[in-house]
Amino acid sequence: MDPIVQEKLARYETFVNDTLKRDLKDALDRRDAIYDQISDYLKLAKDIEIIKSNKLTEMKTQVDIGSNFYVQAKVPDTSYIYIDVGFGFHAQLTLDEALTFITKKEKHLHKKAEVLTDKAAKIKANIQLVFEAMGEIMNLNNSTQTRNLDFM
Repeated sequence: MDPIVQEKLARYETFVNDTLKRDLKDALDRRDAIYDQISDYLKLAKDIEIIKSNKLTEMKTQVDIGSNFYVQAKVPDTSYIYIDVGFGFHAQLTLDEALTFITKKEKHLHKKAEVLTDKAAKIKANIQLVFEAMGEIMNLNNSTQTRNLDFM
């Protein structure tokens, strides 16, 4: 195979491995993090529904303080809840306000996840396109070499 063609193919392969695959992993990791957030909000909504349906005014629970390390906690008043509303801010909301917020936040997060899914699909298509182009380059190079042999 022609050394120039080999060099171009190596550059395309490097581009796929170093750029496109890294971008794909980044998009999928960010999407997975958003799905984790959605899961957390849905768990919170379920817990709020349980508090409301059982008319709990106080409760004992376990709180994750990091690295899956849990401590006992007592909630003396369940009429309000603090929710992370983003950018490091927490808001004190009633249970009904919290459910409304969670519904809106979930829709917003689903839209963000959908954008990242579309981005990942485009990156996968670009990877496939580069591989097909590499295959065409190899086929053209092989057919050129075959034609050169036919003339000899």
